[in-house]
Amino acid sequence: MEIQITADTLWVLIAAILIFLMGLGFACVESGFTRTKNCVNVLSKNFIVVAVATIAFWFFGFGLMFGDGNPLFGLKGVMFMSGGDNSPSTGDNYKGVYSALGWVGIPLAAKFFFHMKFAMVAASIISGAVAERIKYSAFIIFSFLMVAFVYPVVGHWVWANGWLAAKGMFDFAGSTVVHSVGGWAALSGVLLLGPRMGKYNPDGSITTIPGHNMPLALIGVFALWIGWFGFNVGSTMSANPGLIAHIALTTNMGACTGILGATMASWIILKKPGLGMTLNGCLGGLVAITASCAVVSVTSAAIIGFIAGWLVVLSVMFFDRMRIDDPAGALSVHLVNGIFGTLCVGLFAEGQYLPQSVGNGLFFGGGGSLLGTQFMGVWAVALFAFLFSGIFWLMLKYTIGIRVDISTELEGLDIGEHNNVAYPDFVIRRAGDTFVSTSKALVGGVAGIPQEKKPLPIKLIPKGSSPVQKIEAVVRPERLPFVKSALEEAGCPGITIAQIDGHGMEKGVTQQWRGGQYKVDLLPKMKIEILAEKADVDKFVNVIVQSAQTGSFGDGLVFVCDTNGIINIRTGEEGSSEID
Repeated sequence: MEIQITADTLWVLIAAILIFLMGLGFACVESGFTRTKNCVNVLSKNFIVVAVATIAFWFFGFGLMFGDGNPLFGLKGVMFMSGGDNSPSTGDNYKGVYSALGWVGIPLAAKFFFHMKFAMVAASIISGAVAERIKYSAFIIFSFLMVAFVYPVVGHWVWANGWLAAKGMFDFAGSTVVHSVGGWAALSGVLLLGPRMGKYNPDGSITTIPGHNMPLALIGVFALWIGWFGFNVGSTMSANPGLIAHIALTTNMGACTGILGATMASWIILKKPGLGMTLNGCLGGLVAITASCAVVSVTSAAIIGFIAGWLVVLSVMFFDRMRIDDPAGALSVHLVNGIFGTLCVGLFAEGQYLPQSVGNGLFFGGGGSLLGTQFMGVWAVALFAFLFSGIFWLMLKYTIGIRVDISTELEGLDIGEHNNVAYPDFVIRRAGDTFVSTSKALVGGVAGIPQEKKPLPIKLIPKGSSPVQKIEAVVRPERLPFVKSALEEAGCPGITIAQIDGHGMEKGVTQQWRGGQYKVDLLPKMKIEILAEKADVDKFVNVIVQSAQTGSFGDGLVFVCDTNGIINIRTGEEGSSEID
């Protein structure tokens, strides 16, 4: 018995730590799907929500959710996890006030630690949907209220012998309890916030606003995928080898077929397999399989995930047409597939996998009663979560306000809300910016470099009389290695390279982001500058043209200019074409 309790406790703690990784996943996905100017804000929300959710769940949420009480909410041990618990006793021997968790003998602290991470996930879902225009303070307060009062009440209904559990509703790991609740709370916030400036135009057109960092979004999805094994598999709250292995397999299958479904849908409907859709398809498949992961076959899990991938693509397009702005696709992933996944229990469940919890669904001879129960639960939760979340949002809107001002939104929430930027090396310096170090070690110059100045005899020669000319070339970035190598072989004495943006006759390119198209009219180019003796100019120009040419519009141009004197800063010498 003691060995089993130890094994169960270790397993639950490991699972909780895996769920903790999902916080990193949400931060990376949401920041990758939003613009550079709001990156710090998105990261900050996803970081602080871990602390806010923990405090709120400890303060009120855990007791409201799992404390003994009535079918609507807990009444005992509500504040500060203060109720008695006699774990490891279970079943009829359990004498604590959290009898809904009395079936597992792990310590109370382990039970709280595990479910605290679920609360964190529920709050994190909201961040992506309200990104790029919500006040940081409003988000923090709403997250606390949502985790303290909205999420735990729904959890009590389904997971703590509440009225929906008594009706027979089944949600193993939270397609509704976690994901739909987070989705409904996000939807109420999005409707009150309104869309981002410039997203929807008066003429009915939609402006596509692409995310700034797809590699970061990809890392985030992988982190969420890994964390989901703690989320779903850990919900066993016991180290049952056969059960946890089965759930791990169904969870992974849902993710994989979600990827394929979203890829196929975006390829067919949008003509290109967009990475953003594919990433959200993976998450949609994970959300959809969460409710039924313990009670469906691997084949059923594959079907559920595949449909979920399609639903992500279709719902992203639907919300855009309804002018509901969701930068990260949180509504499509968590709300739509949370609903779908919960209904899938009533369709695909097979009692053989978890006999004590649920019977068979419609497709396996169980009739429509379980599906009807799941449907009733979905909409009961929808009404409660949407209504009470809306009340909290309205309270904030008419007190502190929930949306940043116009100037902050235009400049970016990183500066307006945090006075900080994610990528300072890539920000155009403006008057008043303080990116220069004030360290005493740097005052007066860099160590080892003499700071005394000496007058240099500098005089410019008449225009046109210099023996040196400057070659300027604008080329495609991908051709730069070939140009540089060819110039070196030709004996080029020195070269200066700069990254620039511009366009010629091609007028930019059209790209795609989550079903919408946007035009990039300033394309990345590389500018090459060379100083050459007049006798060598033709040679170097020919080398550049031959090595940079692809035969397509946008190959670039070469300019040859006279110089009005060349002065070496180090020596004061004039007339040399060599770059010091």
